[in-house]
Amino acid sequence: MELLGRLAALLVLLVAGTGLRLVGLLDESRTARLNAVAYYVALPALVFVSTYDRAIGDLLSAELLAGLLAVLFATAALAWLVHRNRPSSARRSVAIVQSYHSNLGYLGLPLVAATFDADVTAIASVILGVFSLAQVPLTILVLVRITDGDATLGHELGRLVRNPVLAALVAGLAVGSTALVVPGPAAAGLDALGSAALPLALLCVGASLELDAPSLDVGATGSVIALKVGCMPALAWLVFSLLAVDAATFTAGVVMLGTPTAVSTFVFASELGGDAAFASLNVFATTVASVGTLFVLILLVA
Repeated sequence: MELLGRLAALLVLLVAGTGLRLVGLLDESRTARLNAVAYYVALPALVFVSTYDRAIGDLLSAELLAGLLAVLFATAALAWLVHRNRPSSARRSVAIVQSYHSNLGYLGLPLVAATFDADVTAIASVILGVFSLAQVPLTILVLVRITDGDATLGHELGRLVRNPVLAALVAGLAVGSTALVVPGPAAAGLDALGSAALPLALLCVGASLELDAPSLDVGATGSVIALKVGCMPALAWLVFSLLAVDAATFTAGVVMLGTPTAVSTFVFASELGGDAAFASLNVFATTVASVGTLFVLILLVA
C-alpha cells in the first residue's frame, strides 16, 4: 500500500507539472530554471551522498557492467528488427532510439532513492553513470546514421563528459575510494538537497510532456512502449539472473532499466533530424505507461 501511494504521488507530480505548464505557471523560462536546479544541484547532490562513503569496487562489478551492456545492445537490436521497415527514416530512427534510451537521471535514480535502501541507491547511481556513457553515444550514432543528421560525435561526447551528474558520481566514488571524511553538516545539507531531486525532476518532466495528436501512430508508439517498459526490464531480469548478481545489484538494474524513455531523446531528435513530434508523443506515452509497469517491477523485486 505504501508503494502504491508513492507511485500515485509520482503520477500526481507528473500531472501537476503538465497542468502548471497548461495554465502558464510553468512557462518555458520557469521550466528551464527549475530544470537547472534539478540538473545542476539536486541530482548531483543525490548522486554524491549515495556514493561518497563507498569504494568503487563495492559498487561496480564486471557482472554489472556486462549485464548493462548486454541489455542495452540486445534491446537496441530488437528495436531495429521491430522498426526497420518503417518508411520514414526520421520516425524509424526515433522509434529505435526511444525503445532503449532510459530516463535514469530524472526518474530512475530519484525513484530508487525514495523506494529502496542506501545500498540499492548507491548501485543505481553507478548504473546512471555507466549506462549514460553507453546509451548517449549509441543514440547519436543511430540518429546520425539513419537520418544523415549533421552532428559531431566528439562535440556531443564532450557535452556528456561535462555532465554535472557524472562529475558528482566521479567525485563521490573518489571520496569513497580514498576514505576521505565528509563533514556531517555538509553531508546532511547535500542529503536534503538530494531529497528534492524526485519532486523537481517529476515537475520538469511533466512540464515537458506534450501530446501531439497528429503524430499519433498507434503501432509505432505501442511497439516503443512494449520494448521500453516491457521487454527491456524483462531482459534485465533475465540477464542479471543468469549473471547471479547480488540482490542490491539485481534490484537496481531491473528498476533502472524499467524506466520510461528519456526526455532528452526529444532534444536529440530535434537536433539530429528525427521526428520531434513523434518523439514527444513517445516520451509522454512511455512515461504514463511506466507508472503501472514500475509498480509491478518494484513489487516483484521487493
